[in-house]
Amino acid sequence: MSKVYVFLADGFEEVEGLTAVDLLRRAQIETEMVSITGKLEVTGSHGIQIKADCLFEEIEPQEAAMYVLPGGMPGTLHLGAHKGLSALLQSAESEGKKVAAICAAPSVLGGLGLLKGKTAVCYPGFEDKLEGARIGEKPAEISGNVTTSRGVGTAIPFALALIAQLKDQKTADEIAKSIVCG
Repeated sequence: MSKVYVFLADGFEEVEGLTAVDLLRRAQIETEMVSITGKLEVTGSHGIQIKADCLFEEIEPQEAAMYVLPGGMPGTLHLGAHKGLSALLQSAESEGKKVAAICAAPSVLGGLGLLKGKTAVCYPGFEDKLEGARIGEKPAEISGNVTTSRGVGTAIPFALALIAQLKDQKTADEIAKSIVCG
């Protein structure tokens, strides 16, 4: 159970989604891009077209260790409106799965009540949507089973935090060094 699903909707922030996928795969963590649109082709918020690995309807949730939500608009709104994804996210904690969201996407977790009592961060201006959370200050905040991050500029620290949780800090440090980060 070490697979990661990165959920993509039209209007997702390309850097946030693809940085997570790229670095997780560099760490040899099985990662799949999952389209929630009903088609494999997903268009990011800056017009970059991505071909997802599979459709939401094809995933095997029992194989997942983590669910990841990239931000971007209107991608975040589409993620939040997807009933199947919402149900999956709500069951994550009780099933021992981690959830991660960056930029505007932590608002989806807040709306589902998944941030109550946790420390979280988001894109500036979305803090009021982090219902029940304490607002943190780090580029990436890990609180229980939830990891959140602030935006495009924190996509690398976000992805490295995911690697540290799914593998270990040594692997995250090796990936950071290999991409000349910091």
